[in-house]
Amino acid sequence: MKYLVYIFCFAFIFSCNSKEKNENIEENVAGKKVYVMYQPSEMATLMNEMYAENLKIKNEILAGNTPEVFPTDFLKINTAQLSDFKKRNAKFEAFSKLYIVAEQDVFNSESAMPVKDRFNNAVGICISCHQTECTGPIPRIKKLLIK
Repeated sequence: MKYLVYIFCFAFIFSCNSKEKNENIEENVAGKKVYVMYQPSEMATLMNEMYAENLKIKNEILAGNTPEVFPTDFLKINTAQLSDFKKRNAKFEAFSKLYIVAEQDVFNSESAMPVKDRFNNAVGICISCHQTECTGPIPRIKKLLIK
């Protein structure tokens, strides 16, 4: 009887552990296990692409060049699908419009303001927006600033 209790406890412990480890597993129609992978939202993907493009722009400015072609993909900020738990609000709409204007100004060769300042202004708007909503990427965004 004593061994039966040990076996029962042992089986119970392992059955609980296996449920915790398999939280990201679902069964498909055929009964096979399928792992559920994180899928970034369209906006998250766009933000990563914008970061990479701004890093190229920063390096171009540091090399003494003035960027010439505004990346039109940046305009998708107004239409990209947000994460399921996020909603567009007035602050986001205002910051996204300010950002587009500031980013386009980086490519304005007729501006009296130095290109470094125009670029930092655009990055500053990114930081300001992220201070109101999604604060996680702020340290990464700050790395774009030209000192």
